[in-house]
Amino acid sequence: MRPLQHGPRMAAAAGAGAARLRSLPRRSSLPCRATTTSSMSRRRRQAPVLVAATTREGAKTTTTAAAAADVVREFYAGVNRRDLAAVEPLIAEGCVYEDLVFPRPFVGRAQILGFFGEFMGTISPDLQFVIDDISAADPAAVGVTWHLEWRGRPFPFSRGCSFYRLLDSERQLQIVYGRDCVEPAAKPGDLALVIIRGVTWILERFPSLASRL
Repeated sequence: MRPLQHGPRMAAAAGAGAARLRSLPRRSSLPCRATTTSSMSRRRRQAPVLVAATTREGAKTTTTAAAAADVVREFYAGVNRRDLAAVEPLIAEGCVYEDLVFPRPFVGRAQILGFFGEFMGTISPDLQFVIDDISAADPAAVGVTWHLEWRGRPFPFSRGCSFYRLLDSERQLQIVYGRDCVEPAAKPGDLALVIIRGVTWILERFPSLASRL
């Protein structure tokens, strides 16, 4: 059997069809956007962080957790500068301040400013408070850990922690309560547990003594 042979007309038609196909405009390919795990995590990291806020309509003031922590930072900055005038508006008129080194709390702005005024007037400005950590998640309560430094060097027995409660007062955020707990110079260690066990043993046998605590 002889193989089929294409005539000249058929070959010419096939060539013209191929030429028309080549002359048609090609469809531009759209870029494919790949969403990788790294890009998704990057978007999550860049998401805005919302801070809880409470607004008092009367005074048109807004209290945020960040603002409460900033007030406490300003308080320590004012003490470090020995600037009593800067500290005064941060303390509410009826503030109660407990420094556990002293037997009784300081009550009222006047007493508290008197205490810090004496501190600023008698302690060298080379002794500075350094904030180690500060909480900023609560719009009305702030916790701080800190230590003292003398010309950039840690001061002995000076680590402490403080708690502050703040409220909108006099159209600004002010400290209404504070408590300082400072590292003791004498550290009894296990002896402290012995003392606590001894005291609780006495109270269990003589309950009436608890009223004298």
